[in-house]
Amino acid sequence: MRLRGRRGVALAVGVLLALAAVGWAVWPAPPVRAIAQVIPVVDGPADDQRVLLDTTFFPPADGGRGPAVLLAHGFGGSKRSVRDQAVRLAQAGYAVLTWSARGFGASTGEIALNSPDYEVKDVRQLIDWVARRPEVLLDAPGDPRLGLAGGSYGGAITLMAAAYDDRIDAIVPQITWYDLADALFPDATGQGPEQGVFKRMWAGLFFSRAVESPLAGADSGSGSPLTGDPGVPSPPATPLLSRPGGLPSSPTPATSPPGGASPSPGAGAGSTDQGTGAASRDKDTGQGAPGGIDGREVRCGRFLPAICDMYQQVAQTGRATPAAVETLRRSSPVSVPGKIRVPALLIQGKYDSLFPLSHADANARAIAATGAPVRVAWFDGGHDGGDGELDWVADRTIGWFDHWLKNRSGGPPPGEAFSVTRNGGRDPGTRRPVLLHAAAGRYPGLAGAARTPVPLAGPDQEVAGPPGGSPAAISTVPGMAGLLGGLGGAGLAIDMPGQAAAFESAPLTAPLEVTGTPSASVRVHGEGEVILFAKLYDVGGQRPLLPQGLVAPFRVTATPAGTPVTVTLPAIDHRFEVGHRLRLVVSTTDMGYASPIAPAVHRVGLASSTLTVPTDPALRTTGGGLGWWTWALPLAALAVAAAILLTGRVRHAGRPDPALAGVPLRITGLSKRYRDGEPAVDDLSFQVDRGQVLGLLGPNGAGKTTTMRMMMGLIHPDAGEIRIFGHRVTPGAPVLSRLGSFVEGPGFLPHLSGRENLELYWRATGRPRDDAHLPEALEIAALGSALDRAVRTYSQGMRQRLAIAQAMLGLPDLLVLDEPTNGLDPPQIAEMRRVLIRYAAGGRTVIVSSHLLSEVEQTCDHVVVMHRGRLVTAGPVSDLLGDPAAAGGSRGRLEDVFLDLIGDKA
Repeated sequence: MRLRGRRGVALAVGVLLALAAVGWAVWPAPPVRAIAQVIPVVDGPADDQRVLLDTTFFPPADGGRGPAVLLAHGFGGSKRSVRDQAVRLAQAGYAVLTWSARGFGASTGEIALNSPDYEVKDVRQLIDWVARRPEVLLDAPGDPRLGLAGGSYGGAITLMAAAYDDRIDAIVPQITWYDLADALFPDATGQGPEQGVFKRMWAGLFFSRAVESPLAGADSGSGSPLTGDPGVPSPPATPLLSRPGGLPSSPTPATSPPGGASPSPGAGAGSTDQGTGAASRDKDTGQGAPGGIDGREVRCGRFLPAICDMYQQVAQTGRATPAAVETLRRSSPVSVPGKIRVPALLIQGKYDSLFPLSHADANARAIAATGAPVRVAWFDGGHDGGDGELDWVADRTIGWFDHWLKNRSGGPPPGEAFSVTRNGGRDPGTRRPVLLHAAAGRYPGLAGAARTPVPLAGPDQEVAGPPGGSPAAISTVPGMAGLLGGLGGAGLAIDMPGQAAAFESAPLTAPLEVTGTPSASVRVHGEGEVILFAKLYDVGGQRPLLPQGLVAPFRVTATPAGTPVTVTLPAIDHRFEVGHRLRLVVSTTDMGYASPIAPAVHRVGLASSTLTVPTDPALRTTGGGLGWWTWALPLAALAVAAAILLTGRVRHAGRPDPALAGVPLRITGLSKRYRDGEPAVDDLSFQVDRGQVLGLLGPNGAGKTTTMRMMMGLIHPDAGEIRIFGHRVTPGAPVLSRLGSFVEGPGFLPHLSGRENLELYWRATGRPRDDAHLPEALEIAALGSALDRAVRTYSQGMRQRLAIAQAMLGLPDLLVLDEPTNGLDPPQIAEMRRVLIRYAAGGRTVIVSSHLLSEVEQTCDHVVVMHRGRLVTAGPVSDLLGDPAAAGGSRGRLEDVFLDLIGDKA
């Protein structure tokens, strides 16, 4: 065909626009330059300590001027940890500076835990340096348009720097702390870190030799977006950073810092005038050279001696001293109330036993109290694992900076006030987890927008504290989740016999979505001080589940009469399904915490029979953002289709055959070969008439499934044709609406209920709701109340029945079922047989493929037997089995006849 006039011009323009859009989407990002250098700074309480910071500066990729972003790394990492994220920001038009903090990588100095006297002063001088760069947009002389971002250790310096330098315009701290003393000595009863329980394993990792800590995965290419923290793996570094001649082999000294300090001689070679500098360290990795590590560094890394001594003391006693609390809080946002007054996007991981969600909540409340805009996001990540959501976190970060550093329109901040990543089951195609984002217009805090009481029951129970605190219960494995493939979360939760008391709710009659911190009141009988750990399990699946692997430690002085105590459980976001129970467990040990060495026995009971859980009904789940390919590829397909139209290459489907209008299925000369030339189906021909229940039989490899897939228009035959009610089958042919099928196992969205899956499937057909005949399908499924449970809780037989019901939606004239009795018990098989026979008796047609020949014999009135892709025989079952009178009063068995036909009779 030929297209003329306006129609042809319109199609041509459409093709050009589609191709342009696709080209724009796949066009490579501009290259990014990286300038490595050393920047000397002066810090210390008396401003008398000179430190050389190893840095890399990434100018905006577009070559112009842009806002600046300082990108801080996580604990144990270096500037290399955030290299990929810096490139991404530079490609978005930002001037980015990364640096190795004092005591890390190739920088000199010692670790002071983001102290205002040390690391905060360093960052202020880095801002001075950035303000002098010609690529950086300025708000005033010496005042760059500036954002800070970082995770964990880098998130804390982001917050602390914002408190001490008002030139910072926006921040994105991630998985970080509000009160470091509370993080390492938590107490679930609110008594503070002086009465807290020592987080032994995390503290040991945190204070061990920094450059070789398990927290440091960043220098090897791991790390979450804008953090470089463990448990959130990232892709390997890409070769996007370039500059003429490549990156320098050693950092280049920068100009002197403000205040008149100048770099010492030899600074460009990484020399230092400080005893624990980087002179003996590799300039890229920061790893110590052989023989370059002294005894103090082996003891607790490159920390300041005062911090090292503090750790040694509390690690031995398991108690926080007032001096330790003061030191840790001085490096925490809790020490600067009312001073962080900049727009903040707080991203905290749900899987984080080091800095749980309560720390983001405290930061959010403190910043919001100043009137600064705040957004809170709980994402699927953290120090204990999770997906990490690399692209989502990076996109949110860039969007936040775009609003506050580029647009400055004065409009509302991007995104909802509160968002939570939730599990959406698994993608049926890729089998990968599906993550959904629930959002609300208001952040309710950990108390939730509403509180729901849940009755608990259980007697008082004796619990034993073992000698030496071993063996200990396991809630998560701090710092090791990535190494254990994610088993460090709820999958490893174990309570030791005799060490835990448990109290349970009744089975839930409706789903319960908990978002925030539940609370419970218990009573502890005995004598003396005892450390206990409270946790909330979800009971009802294959095994009890500890949401996010979190526990609430607390210290209480027991009395014979019983000491009541109210415990605030960890903040979680978790859905408890219908039929599940909530189980409160109080244990005497936890592997991640210090426990008493002396054995003891106490009795634990409920002081209140009510567990209070927070909810947020305003949270609404929406699908995640679509990648560019989800719209670019359809545009490309449109362009190809238009090109075919323009060139006249249009294929017409064959016209319907009126003579076959009443014939449900006719297959003529059907052939299909594998890629290696082996025939899957070879010249197959047969016909199925109305009212028949036909069994499609054959051994494995006979071509049955391939034939059924061609019936459904899923694959093209190499030769021959299939007609349904006279219409030739092609992909998307309208006549396929008269066919219902179930081939190669059920496929459902696991997070939806059975009823929701059926309704969603029918809506996808675009046909009227009343045409679905849903009650008849639900009667066939016979799932009762399980219809309203998530499909992921179904057994194989339940999924099978639901799949058959789905195939029968709309009461199709032709029903094709592949192994419909898989997973069914004998009574269910008998009932399915009656259903299929009744279905065909109403004037419809059923085709069943099955290896259960005895069941085919009782269900089907006709059979088609295939072997090696070819038709062996077709006809009524009665003809195959023979005349009983001629056989001495008994008929043959279909199994014997089948084996004879395919030549496998023993």
